[in-house]
Amino acid sequence: MSAPVAASPTGLADRDELDLGLPPSYLADGHGVGSWLLTTDHKRIAILYAVTITLFFFLGGAAATLVRLELFTPEADIVRADTYNKLFTLHGVVMVWFFLIPSIPNTLGNFLLPLMIGARDVAFPKLNLVSWYLNVGGGLLAVAALLAGGVDTGWTFYVPYSTVFSNGWVSLTVLGVFTTGFSSIATGVNFIATIHMLRAPGLSWFRLPLFVWAMYTTSLMFVLATPVLAVTLLLVFAERSFGLPIFDPARGGDPVLFQHLFWFYSHPAVYIMILPAMGVISELITCFARRRIFGYTFMVYALVAIAVIGFFTWGHHMFTSGMSSYAALVFSFLSFIVAVPSAIKVFNWTGTLYRGQVGFESPMLYALGFVGLFTLGGLTGLFLASIPVDVHVQDTYFVVAHFHYIMVGASVSAYFGGLHFWWPKITGRMYPETWARFAAILMFFGFNLTFFPQFIAGYLGMPRRYHVYPPEFQVWNVLSSSGAAVLAVAYLMPLGYLTWSLLFGERARNNPWDASGLEWRTSSPPPRDNFFGAPRVQGGPYSYHPEGVAPIHDQPRIPAQGSLT
Repeated sequence: MSAPVAASPTGLADRDELDLGLPPSYLADGHGVGSWLLTTDHKRIAILYAVTITLFFFLGGAAATLVRLELFTPEADIVRADTYNKLFTLHGVVMVWFFLIPSIPNTLGNFLLPLMIGARDVAFPKLNLVSWYLNVGGGLLAVAALLAGGVDTGWTFYVPYSTVFSNGWVSLTVLGVFTTGFSSIATGVNFIATIHMLRAPGLSWFRLPLFVWAMYTTSLMFVLATPVLAVTLLLVFAERSFGLPIFDPARGGDPVLFQHLFWFYSHPAVYIMILPAMGVISELITCFARRRIFGYTFMVYALVAIAVIGFFTWGHHMFTSGMSSYAALVFSFLSFIVAVPSAIKVFNWTGTLYRGQVGFESPMLYALGFVGLFTLGGLTGLFLASIPVDVHVQDTYFVVAHFHYIMVGASVSAYFGGLHFWWPKITGRMYPETWARFAAILMFFGFNLTFFPQFIAGYLGMPRRYHVYPPEFQVWNVLSSSGAAVLAVAYLMPLGYLTWSLLFGERARNNPWDASGLEWRTSSPPPRDNFFGAPRVQGGPYSYHPEGVAPIHDQPRIPAQGSLT
């Protein structure tokens, strides 16, 4: 006689859904290639996005590896100058447009958003699939251009070089980025409609998990900012292909206009990359600290404030472009102001950890790494908001290091942390925790060894985008290139043990982390329609202990946020 199955904290038994006579998981809903390529299930589309961005991630990473190998010595040992320019352009274009921007929203966001609000799918399932095809189509155009002959403009496509002088495949690359921009717009519209229209009964705005709020603010930025990028790239294409005098100063155009248009999108794009990461980190810290999020309302308003103020700070990228002193002062002030809601987030995460029952599982290690890297990246951002310092370090490796601490160190740590946290829900399998912890620690160490020396080299005056440099900078480049090798191993390790877990991993319980959200109220992996009943929400998120009472050791968690009827 078999032992009875204990009820899980989600109210569902932790056993195979087939044994209970329940519907099969979304993974069993068709096995042919067509069932994936024509699916309208948000969970399968999230998997398609995950596969796509993983390929782009390693393509961009391979280009970065060649760049760091070249910079190991002061001389040109491996590639010529034009090849070096094409390598860092390939790295930037692929990593920014085809990995970082879609990484969390289109993978974790696509998979989790309907589950977190108790919906059966997104509002427009077919549009969701179209957005993936647009992303793939744009990526193929850009990669074809970059591999056929390459582009040497950098990921920013600055004019007039990109429109008049470059001999690369600029037009095709621009069309690729232009196309994938519509994927972002479609995703944003879909998420906004889903959150407004499909929330479960009882799930009011201030009962939403912070990850949902992060997806909402990010989606608003997708919809409002991306059309500006699309028009800007279209103008670049028109000037290069048809000779229109838009940005060429020799014919009355204004190249600084391009910078204003480009950075009006691209600085909000920084927050498009970091706001979803903030949402992930809020979910991880509150779960593994076994504590309600500290200052939930302030956390919500901080997300909204970052999204709004982020639209008014683009000018700090242009302090050396000839803007007036008054304009520079305004943009500097606003750049300091946008740091305030970011600091609120860090303060509240720290407050959540205080007196919590902190566990150091691998998702939490990634989350703690995020907080450290984001804090350092944010503090160096204040240096760049100061006009005299920015003028000194403009176009040096100081800017490269700052950018990577935020966009790569923080965002990628959050992506890996979220992937590890929700992996049991996505796949129904557990991964080897020891290897995962080692990878998280190695990533933090490798990243700092790679990019912290670049702060020093940049402050001392080493310019970016140079493949030959004075010998006095070699020690910093040797450290940076050595760290890049460590970081590459840390990035490759999850690919290995997560793939292993799909075949040999232990079957996951429905709620292996004893978390409180609605997504943990269904099986692992979920069925096609997400839930076996109609979700209904009775309280706020993060119910790890009674409200107003500090958690105590081994205190039983009060019932989860929702129930199924």
